[in-house]
Amino acid sequence: MTVKPALAATTEWEALEAHYGRVKNETLRALFAADPGRAERLSLEAAGLFLDYSKNRVTDETLRLLAALARARGVEARRDAMFAGEKINVSENRAVLHVALRAPRDWKIVVDGEDVIPEVHAVLDKMAAFSDKLRSGAWKGHTGKPIKNVVNIGIGGSHLGPEMAYRALHGFSDKTLTFRFVANVDGAAFTEATQDLDPHETLFIVASKTFTTLETMTNAAAARRWTLDALGDEKAVAKHFVALSTNAEAVEKFGIDTANMFGFWDWVGGRYSMDSAIGLSTMIAIGPDNFRAMLAGFHAMDVHFKSAPVERNMPMLMGLLAVWYNDFFGAQTIGVMPYSANLARFPAYLQQMQMESNGKHVDMDGRPVDVQTGPVYWGEPGTDAQHSFYQLIHQGTKLIPVDMIGFCAPLSPLADQHDLLMANLFAQAEALAFGKTAAEVAAEGVDPAHVPFRVFEGDRPTNMILADRLTPHALGALVALYEHSAFTQGAIWNIDSFDQWGVELGKVLAKRIIPELTAAGEPALAHDGSTNALIRRYRRLRGG
Repeated sequence: MTVKPALAATTEWEALEAHYGRVKNETLRALFAADPGRAERLSLEAAGLFLDYSKNRVTDETLRLLAALARARGVEARRDAMFAGEKINVSENRAVLHVALRAPRDWKIVVDGEDVIPEVHAVLDKMAAFSDKLRSGAWKGHTGKPIKNVVNIGIGGSHLGPEMAYRALHGFSDKTLTFRFVANVDGAAFTEATQDLDPHETLFIVASKTFTTLETMTNAAAARRWTLDALGDEKAVAKHFVALSTNAEAVEKFGIDTANMFGFWDWVGGRYSMDSAIGLSTMIAIGPDNFRAMLAGFHAMDVHFKSAPVERNMPMLMGLLAVWYNDFFGAQTIGVMPYSANLARFPAYLQQMQMESNGKHVDMDGRPVDVQTGPVYWGEPGTDAQHSFYQLIHQGTKLIPVDMIGFCAPLSPLADQHDLLMANLFAQAEALAFGKTAAEVAAEGVDPAHVPFRVFEGDRPTNMILADRLTPHALGALVALYEHSAFTQGAIWNIDSFDQWGVELGKVLAKRIIPELTAAGEPALAHDGSTNALIRRYRRLRGG
């Protein structure tokens, strides 16, 4: 494998550094005034999404230099290697093929000499058959009652994706079914999720590839006890549990019929898995046809990402802009503000996708990185966010680029309120970009002593992402947009965006501590002084 040069030492990076020195004080007011066609030029459409990136602190030269950086860092070549099934996850020697999960039947993607597309569609067909059976009432619980409640038990990608998708597409879901999502190992999460459910009418979906994930299996064991306390018969487990897993032996030992085990592959990372078997709860909620429409949205963005040149490639542009702000302006976070109540969990979903992907301190060659990687992604829905942290974005001392997401057609019949929502969306982007000068404030007749408090500096960059309506297709395209943006950032930094070793150490230590918390006698503790003291305090006070 060819070792890439340190990023900061490349000609392209040095050119961007020099360019940054020249344009860092350019204002968006000046850029728009000098270029009446800026908004039209710096926008594009793909896969049913419209992106206006004109309110970014960039010039045509910035974009040219960023595109040159992408080509020099081999972003396109790495993208092509991913679509070809090459093992670009180097630390685990795995292919990275979430794009195969939504590829049509006539596509072909080969991994280790085998076309994976037929397998993908076999699982999708099995999911569809099960979903139809449950939605129709043909699937009965142990006592003959139809299933009315579905509880997804997972953690990380097997939780955040399904929960986000259910809330996003609630308008398309079967309202006769109740859906709950449990991830936190805190017993209160399971108790609250099930306290008003009837065990005779409840199905649990246990999502764990290995069927050994500590948090998931702890909650699954609680669900098994809850079910059997009411139904009394071990055979009931097979009618009230299904598994999203590859460990048939453990699934069968739990009591689940392996005929109701839905598999996936080691080339699917958890944070990229909501369109795999992990999406079974989504398919049950919205139906197979709508699920396939979501897959079509994913695929449409995949095709765009695979074929468009860097300069007109929506995910690449968003990824490059993230690098521009992270590494040159020193912006450590990126806000994601969907102006849609249904996308309330979308920022949390992106937190995992982006930060687990690119929160890395060594490059693909095992060397310490020489620039900042992995900006923090965070956000809340508008208009809620306007009355909380927008104050800091507008008038604080930190530069926070913001992605703003809106939909032109409402899901609610309250059209007037949707107009107000969208007016706020457009107004906030305008205010962030152009602000209000001291002269403009003074012209309003404000007491001169109060003028400084009402000045908005502006030059807060935004990406505006619009779709016609929040549909399954639009959600798929939106998620794929951010997947490929994360890919682009990782390729620029030459890091492995598809492993996640950072989640392992805490798990290992937790397994060591668990028996120390519950041991009958005083255990011999060999942690640091702080951890030992905390364990002893907990042992004294546990149980109230």
